[in-house]
Amino acid sequence: MNPMRTRLLVAFIVVTLTAQMRPVRAQEEPGKIVEQYVRAAGGSKALGRIQTLIIEGAFLSEDGKAGTYTLDTKLPNRYYSELLLGEKNLIEAYNGKSAWHQNHAGELGTLVGPEGMQLEAAAQFYNSRLLNLKKNKITMAFAGHTQVRGKDTLQLAVTTATGVKRQVFFDPQTHLIVKEAATVGGIDEEILYDDYRAVNGVELPHKIELHRGNDKYDISVTRAVINGAVGERVFDFPIKSQVKLPDLKALFKEIDENQKAIDKLKENYAGSQSEEETEFEGDGRVKKHEISEYTFFYLNGDEITTLVKKDGKLLGDAEQKKENDKTQKRIEEHQKRAAKKEAKEEKAKEEGKSDEKDEPGIEIFLRACQFVNPRRERFRGQDVLVFDFEPNPEFKPHKLAEKVVQKLAGVVWVDEKAHDVARLEAYFTGDMKIGGGLLANLQKGTSFVFEQSFVNNEVWLPTCMEAHVGVRFLLVKGIKASIVTRYWDYKKFNVETLSTIAKPKGATDAPADPPTKPQ
Repeated sequence: MNPMRTRLLVAFIVVTLTAQMRPVRAQEEPGKIVEQYVRAAGGSKALGRIQTLIIEGAFLSEDGKAGTYTLDTKLPNRYYSELLLGEKNLIEAYNGKSAWHQNHAGELGTLVGPEGMQLEAAAQFYNSRLLNLKKNKITMAFAGHTQVRGKDTLQLAVTTATGVKRQVFFDPQTHLIVKEAATVGGIDEEILYDDYRAVNGVELPHKIELHRGNDKYDISVTRAVINGAVGERVFDFPIKSQVKLPDLKALFKEIDENQKAIDKLKENYAGSQSEEETEFEGDGRVKKHEISEYTFFYLNGDEITTLVKKDGKLLGDAEQKKENDKTQKRIEEHQKRAAKKEAKEEKAKEEGKSDEKDEPGIEIFLRACQFVNPRRERFRGQDVLVFDFEPNPEFKPHKLAEKVVQKLAGVVWVDEKAHDVARLEAYFTGDMKIGGGLLANLQKGTSFVFEQSFVNNEVWLPTCMEAHVGVRFLLVKGIKASIVTRYWDYKKFNVETLSTIAKPKGATDAPADPPTKPQ
């Protein structure tokens, strides 16, 4: 090789490696950036004393009309944002159980899916004050240097436990936040901050430039209060939108009693499902990611699944046969258990004994939870009853199932006509210790979502189950993971056709508007 070319190649390699191996400057370390912000904003003690925050301001619309802005936050996870312009009132709120909004037309609704998670994440972010990030399950990553209003800033990508991201920009001179960017309630938002002033020892912005979709609001803060009185009613659904709760004891009893009929209807369907499992490192980086795809049908209300794909690849013939054999074995075991249970119930009936359930029923929620904010909405084309629930402090749990339920808060959608749950969102309000924490500790903030679709105008069938889990086993090993299961391609199925597993031959035409495969 030409000596000159050799020298140039060596020089290129050295320069490239040097650039790649360049150590991260101290000011670019996320932990350092946050530490400097906390110090500049007033210190961890002052920020940690904030229970509530009230920001009120005024702005002029493009046509000169006066409007007002309100932001209220309250520990541990309450959030209320309001833009009032004339008779148009735009509200987004999270009350610790459910996310909701009111649009300019005055229409109220519960936010579900990504939109609801975004609002919940906003509540978590603003109430954290960027303190105790690990405890609050918030991770930070340096995203680079970015120009904001012609000045260099340090950009951090902030990620919550549910995977919702927010971009936060810090002034390297003052160390205060000068900009945030996030999608909130399905709308892209950018917020620029200026004119910081001390309030009770905490630096708060008194000029806010809010970009929401295509709209821009130049807000002058007229009132900033730390630890002022902010009642829970601020974050709840407006009373005018609420309805009287039906007799929940009777409703839950009907749902429980209707379960056998629902289980029987489910046996008429088969479908496909995918399970996506992601395990994270402590700093939020992906440690492991797997996707498995199954076919399934129902037997006595339970899913019988057969693995057909792993990370997008079909199983080989030998491997598929092995999976089919496993499924056949599970079917036989399931049928034996069902026969044993049926015999036990029959014997109890003959002896005049009451039928004691082996599994806890939905009635546990009546004892362990309080129900608030009842309203009627449309969900997936059906009329449903929606209400929030939270732990009942008066209830003293004894059994494990009771202890689990009493730690939950969230929101539930119920189809009263079909006597079934259409959607459920819940999270743990505190750590759930199993075996006194020696066996496992399911951590505060662990959340899950269960959603169904009304298929063929006869039965609610699952479309998605999602869990974001933080758990520590045997006081040592900690796991942070998300598991998302999606269902699609429901077809009519004859449950008696159990010999064919991977692709049920008993399947007939697909029902009207079945869930489709997620992209």
